[in-house]
Amino acid sequence: MLKKKIKINKRQIRQKRVKAKISGTKERPRLSVFRSNKYIYVQLVNDQTGKKIVHVNEKELNPLANGKSTKIERSYQLGELLAKKALDNKIKKVVFDRGGYKYHGRVKALADGARKGGLQF
Repeated sequence: MLKKKIKINKRQIRQKRVKAKISGTKERPRLSVFRSNKYIYVQLVNDQTGKKIVHVNEKELNPLANGKSTKIERSYQLGELLAKKALDNKIKKVVFDRGGYKYHGRVKALADGARKGGLQF
């Protein structure tokens, strides 16, 4: 239990350090990532007003199309879905906030999917 608390605390410290350096605006919102063991949640946030512009999660993906896909494949699809919704709201450029997680695995796949969908970091 102690190791789990230490791991969570270290992630929160990394998250604060990253968040202190970046901020989202109306023209270039912050793409915020939260990764749980089961799902991944993504949102575009305007930090000046504190409003969420677009949000998506894995539950919104079509379960029949997913079949038995891996978490990384679903994260890639989620990035593409986020990019589509962002482009519908006339947002092309974003600031990527990995939320204190390593840029690896599901987080990297999400970023690659968003780039393929048309977002610029």
